[in-house]
Amino acid sequence: MSVAHADDADDYSRPTGETYHAEKALPSGDFYTGQWRDNLPHGHGKYLWTDGCMYVGEWHRGKTMGKGRFSWPSGATYEGDFKNGYMDGKGTYIDSTGDLYRGSWVMNLRHGQGTKSYVNGDCYDGEWRRGLQDGHGRYQWKNENHYIGQWKNGMMNGNGTMIWSNGNRYDGSWDESAPKGNGTFRWSDGSFYVGVWSKDPKEQNGTYYPSTTSGNFDWQPQQVFYVDLSECVVCTCQRIPVLPSQKMPVWYGSSSEQSSSGNRTKNSERPRRRSVDGRISNGEMELRNNGSGYLHVDDNNITESNRSPSLGNLRIQPAKKQGQTISKGHKNYDLMLNLQLGIRHSVGRPAPATSLDLKASAFDPKEKVWTKFPSEGSKYTPPHQSCEFKWKDYCPVVFRTLRKLFSVDAADYMLSICGNDALRELSSPGKSGSFFYLTNDDRYMIKTMKKAETKVLIRMLPAYYNHVRACENTLVTKFFGLHCVKLTGTAQKKVRFVIMGNLFCTGYSIHRRFDLKGSSHGRLTTKPESEIDPNTTLKDLDLNFIFRLQKNWFHEFCRQVDRDCEFLEQERIMDYSLLVGLHFREAAFKEPATPPSGARTPTGNPDTRLSRAELDRFLLDASKLASMKLGINMSARVERTVRRSDCENQLVGEPTGEFYDVILYFGVIDILQDYDISKKLEHAYKSMQYDPTSISAVDPKQYSRRFRDFIFKIFVEDT
Repeated sequence: MSVAHADDADDYSRPTGETYHAEKALPSGDFYTGQWRDNLPHGHGKYLWTDGCMYVGEWHRGKTMGKGRFSWPSGATYEGDFKNGYMDGKGTYIDSTGDLYRGSWVMNLRHGQGTKSYVNGDCYDGEWRRGLQDGHGRYQWKNENHYIGQWKNGMMNGNGTMIWSNGNRYDGSWDESAPKGNGTFRWSDGSFYVGVWSKDPKEQNGTYYPSTTSGNFDWQPQQVFYVDLSECVVCTCQRIPVLPSQKMPVWYGSSSEQSSSGNRTKNSERPRRRSVDGRISNGEMELRNNGSGYLHVDDNNITESNRSPSLGNLRIQPAKKQGQTISKGHKNYDLMLNLQLGIRHSVGRPAPATSLDLKASAFDPKEKVWTKFPSEGSKYTPPHQSCEFKWKDYCPVVFRTLRKLFSVDAADYMLSICGNDALRELSSPGKSGSFFYLTNDDRYMIKTMKKAETKVLIRMLPAYYNHVRACENTLVTKFFGLHCVKLTGTAQKKVRFVIMGNLFCTGYSIHRRFDLKGSSHGRLTTKPESEIDPNTTLKDLDLNFIFRLQKNWFHEFCRQVDRDCEFLEQERIMDYSLLVGLHFREAAFKEPATPPSGARTPTGNPDTRLSRAELDRFLLDASKLASMKLGINMSARVERTVRRSDCENQLVGEPTGEFYDVILYFGVIDILQDYDISKKLEHAYKSMQYDPTSISAVDPKQYSRRFRDFIFKIFVEDT
């Protein structure tokens, strides 16, 4: 970083605030020519460094700000937006080899939507994060092979499709740029292979289906790794040799660099930031996202933007993060520390690799591990600031295998729950009296459990494991761990809790959420209209939509609901719900002043909705399809409904012909209530007061039938 002295005598004779043209030959050998104000470059100007770097463009109070062009002596150039000395905004970078990137930048890094054209003929078009391909994108090789799907840290990772120029294709899961997990390989002649993929031949297994009796039965899946993918290598991005922000001069002699006594202040170093756990940060980029995809850059920090995204003349009320952060002084602060210490111990403990075929002993209720956590630490546990406690893991091998089955990375799992960020406690306990906690990244939900619920989960664990293993697209809650904290002392209090996946962990804002059972008694939200917001969970009698799914998804949805309900019925489970979240793709909507029949309905400008043809193109776009799974990120339409005024408990309203394009999230939750004696008594008591078909507490078989009947009325095929 060069130091520029701006102390020419005529500078001080100029009136403050006057802009004029200046040429500055600086002591370092650098040269500036352009507009000048208050001893600083301000306006349009050119700065030439002695090493051959050059910037031409807009300046603001001594910093590159606005449109500009930076060039390196190697021949590399960047042309686009600058902010506070950083490449930030939209811009085009051409490196010394001829590779070209055109797209979004955040603090010198490719971040957002962008296209990279490589000099060898390859091209990537999609999302970037912190300088690497990350998100959804399309990579095409010069030989016309191409991949469309998910990326992580510059590699193909997640769900995606590889299509070769000869017509062959692979659809399925990827890990580190290779097929891993469930997938299908298809040949251009119609033959296909379905199975579980792995580079390790021992883990690979599947079935080959020839299109004719003369198929290639000698083909081996390992050929895909070592032959078909041998030329599909993703090019890396050349590093930028010197960042423009590192070249920006510190203007000594300016008013901002002098104290009142005329002495220079030592401002050239970026101030170091202290994190919540006391560690020092040397100023590396920090990216935080507000859930809507908007990033805001301000003075070398990226912070959440409070702007409301809008489309046309419509606006959204931004959804606030749910819950209260559990900070020091909170009544459950020690419990949170205990939980985090226990999880770190359980997940981080070395364990042998497990097969998906578990022994019956792994499901034994007695298969639990107690660990003592004294405050001063022990041979196996670290010292901590909380009170002494005991920690219990239920069926640890089963839950470790479930996390593997659900593709949960152990390091990411620990970081989400046990990282520097505190958990958030939801404002009020659920109907059962259980408390809910969310991880800061919204990926996991932690629920306190009653002893009876714990017993139900352990009892049904073998059947649950077999069900989720057999049904890749199951809608039932994903469980990742079952634990217990036992406080020492006179109280001997036990707190049991289960860790689950959060259905609404998404970059999209959830504008409406519904908890649907198919019953009517007590199934109307009691909140006043003014208190309804995107975090309010509405119920059956609040529902004012029919959900229209694309044909293939609708048939898959029906099959999966049937299979999940059969599983729950066999396990004598009732009182479960379908939790549905809607993101309106019009990006903004508003509430009508007087919603009909108690329904809370978004209303929008019909001129801004996508046409049917545009929606079809969206649904057929392979890059969009790659990120869709049943119940996750599903593009659909909803049709608004209105209930008849003469039918108070009408569950499904009359269609109005008013449609909205949405992204849907849904899953079956609350699956730990069995039909025990208390529920039988509740059913008998309420049946004497209300219509027996309207109450929630009914026999599991009847509950399953009523639930399915209702769900298949509100979810229909989009014709």
